[in-house]
Amino acid sequence: MSEPRPADQHQRDALRGRLDAWLERQRQILLEEATGTFQAALSRLHPDEALLAELARETAPPAPVPDPSLAEKRLAVALDLVEGATNQGDLLRRLLEALAPLAPRCAIYILRQGQPSLYSHRGFEEKAASKGSGVAPTPDLEELLQGRCPSLRHRGPGYTALVSPLSDFEAADLAIFPLRHRRKTVALLLVDSDLLPRLPHPELVRALVLATSALLASLAAGKDEETKAGAVPPPPVPPPVPHAPATPEAPPSASLDAQTRAAAERLARVLAEDLELYFPAQVAQARAQGNLYGLLRAELDRSRATFVERFGEEIEINYRIFTNILIHQLCNDDADRLGPVPWA
Repeated sequence: MSEPRPADQHQRDALRGRLDAWLERQRQILLEEATGTFQAALSRLHPDEALLAELARETAPPAPVPDPSLAEKRLAVALDLVEGATNQGDLLRRLLEALAPLAPRCAIYILRQGQPSLYSHRGFEEKAASKGSGVAPTPDLEELLQGRCPSLRHRGPGYTALVSPLSDFEAADLAIFPLRHRRKTVALLLVDSDLLPRLPHPELVRALVLATSALLASLAAGKDEETKAGAVPPPPVPPPVPHAPATPEAPPSASLDAQTRAAAERLARVLAEDLELYFPAQVAQARAQGNLYGLLRAELDRSRATFVERFGEEIEINYRIFTNILIHQLCNDDADRLGPVPWA
């Protein structure tokens, strides 16, 4: 076979050069197309919602775990506070104070003839109603009052009825608990979360309510024991002496033995505190304007009859223990604010 001629070699090299150049151009074209296709595919690469949710669960910080010791300390402080109450009115005031670290807003409604009446509140704005504002029971509140449910934990007509005298804002979370005495509801406690999404410690509030109900019974039992212990026969009253002066002086206080006086004063204070607890609006009006007897005639007559039944008419006539306690506790020590009464 003959060797290629120089002219043929030159032609083959020229053809090879053109072929290599064409191949290089095609390679570049293919590379550019592949790169464009890859970039277009990347632009369409988005994680779906399921993947995002799974990633969020995996990367979310753990929810803070409440410190049980802190909750226990708060409950212990609250229980110590309410346990120190000396009477029913003091107990309800202490309950509101004890709820401060457990609920942003709270209010107590006293039951009067089956109708909740505002007693006191904490945490609501300045426009909140004062004592004595009544609320017509709604069906869900009736269920609570009759003992057919232990509490209300949802927004509804009952919550709206109780919170509307206090605020235009309804919270996201709430609880309404009954305070019971001898299986009868005597008051309602409303707590809500205000601007928070949830109540911080609803279970602690419930425990405090149960403790308060037990203390109500204990205070009532103590009151009964005191009145029974104080029901001693009054000292004999000597018959009137003939030709006695027209205006005899009242017997000196020393003539009434200390034990009887102390028991009588305790009962009078309890009766006065009950009037202030159950009729706060009338007591406040009397303190400001006078005429307590005109505002609470029937209630005052009944309270005095209870006192007289225990200690006798003569003791009250001679020593005015019940009347003086009323003037001191309910009339700011101003006898004129008691108003004209047939027995003072």
